[in-house]
Amino acid sequence: MLVPAGDNNTMLSVRNLSISVGPSGKRIVDELNFDLASGDMLALVGESGSGKTMAARSILSLLPAPLITTADSSIRFEGRELTGLAAKALRQIRGAQIGMVFQEPMVSLNPAVTIGEQMAEGLRLHRDMSRAEIKDRSLAMLERIQIKDPGKCLAAYPHEFSGGMRQRIMLASVMLLKPRLLIADEPTTALDTLVQRDVLDLMVELTRENGTAVLLISHDLGMVSHYVNNVTVMCEGKAVEQGSSTQVLHAPQHDYTRRLVDALPKRSAGGSRRSVNGAPLVEISNVIIDYPGRHRLFARAQPKRAVDRVDLTIRRGETLALVGASGSGKTTLGRAIVGLVRPSSGTISFLGKAIASGRSADTRLQRRDMQIVFQDPYSSLDPRQSIAEIVTEPLKLDAELDRKRRTARMNEVIEEVGLTRDFLERFPHQLSGGQRQRVAIARAIVRRPAFVVADEPVSALDMTVQKQILLLIRSLQERYGFACLFVSHDLGAVEQVADRVAVMQEGRIVEIGDRDDVFDRPRHAYTRALLDAAMLIDRRFADGAGARKAVAQ
Repeated sequence: MLVPAGDNNTMLSVRNLSISVGPSGKRIVDELNFDLASGDMLALVGESGSGKTMAARSILSLLPAPLITTADSSIRFEGRELTGLAAKALRQIRGAQIGMVFQEPMVSLNPAVTIGEQMAEGLRLHRDMSRAEIKDRSLAMLERIQIKDPGKCLAAYPHEFSGGMRQRIMLASVMLLKPRLLIADEPTTALDTLVQRDVLDLMVELTRENGTAVLLISHDLGMVSHYVNNVTVMCEGKAVEQGSSTQVLHAPQHDYTRRLVDALPKRSAGGSRRSVNGAPLVEISNVIIDYPGRHRLFARAQPKRAVDRVDLTIRRGETLALVGASGSGKTTLGRAIVGLVRPSSGTISFLGKAIASGRSADTRLQRRDMQIVFQDPYSSLDPRQSIAEIVTEPLKLDAELDRKRRTARMNEVIEEVGLTRDFLERFPHQLSGGQRQRVAIARAIVRRPAFVVADEPVSALDMTVQKQILLLIRSLQERYGFACLFVSHDLGAVEQVADRVAVMQEGRIVEIGDRDDVFDRPRHAYTRALLDAAMLIDRRFADGAGARKAVAQ
């Protein structure tokens, strides 16, 4: 797709950008063209593997070996050709003129160096400033991003902050140098709804103050529709559609773009709420869960309360969504229900019996009927086991099943989750993220459990894969009739699968009710804040006219 030559306002002009594996290998990016004007925002969107991140990294010559840009590729920044630029000249541009914020700040921030030292590094390299001036500039920026104790923050290390706070600090460090262009690569993917909105608002605010242009890399079309003027959609290394966010997201022309938009969370996709009147399966009464506090010199460790006096009932066959920000206690509560965390006080019962923990015989019996699907299947699947071994492992708890019956059940369930039998001989590293999550679901349902905890099962997946996994969970639940505790901060996903919704804030349930009641008539201020922060494209735009009006504003 060709783009007309940029005008005098063009800051970044990319022409015929191709990235290949070595001089004659496969092309990861194929003849990509786009322009970015000074002070504007452009999003490169697409699924994992579409080439958007490699295209962004090529601007600063940060491609991992053996990837290279082809000889006819052109990347011009403020009229200066960047491809083939000498390393010394590139170092003068990186950070000072073009800044980059990566997806996971814990990876890009040095864990062994204080925040103050890391913020000062760019200023020392690119600005003629004294140590006192650097410290003053850093403190002022931390105050600007609303860090409560800037002086203490400068002396702290990255691990002492939450994911959202680390991303704010990373953004502040980059913007200290007031770059002309900011490249933001999936800057909010791992963050919950409220923190996402907070970080993005801060990014827009800081870049507008300095007239900084933004190249945003994302697979989240809902977020893109809220913040970005122009969009380039990438598929298998090529730009398949380009235009304004209104045009591309509300009148998509390419089949691939239509599939991406169709995968966005929509109330209609969830269908009407099912009427669930089953008997109580899980009963939680006045549960408190405390974690030991950190020991400090001359000070007694103060325990941290993760779950605070929670009462909850989950009925047979229903999906109860547990939503809230990171640190609200929802994952801890889910793990306590399946016996992975011991409550400090209170009771949790399953089928009328108290949940057992540890390695007792009662624990093994209960866990036949309850399973958990974790957020990251790459971490929860044993890399040394084949898919066949992973799926059949829960069946070994049943001594009555011989090898033949275990194999038959394994073959049955792997097909039920949408995979073919040839996957059984593979290992987790040979599968995509969506395929690994299907394997994790197969392992969870292979014993036909009565209850499944799904802990953020789609948060690490692309939109189209998210939709497939959510539809799979719904279809399997209808087939087997298990109850599900769906733990998530993604309200779009919750809308599609939940019968009831419970909202957690700081360890407490602040609101609970039928899905439609909670989403359409929220009673608690925190629930309203979550819904306001949720960037659901169908909530914001009722029709094309509404979209155009919102973008104009």
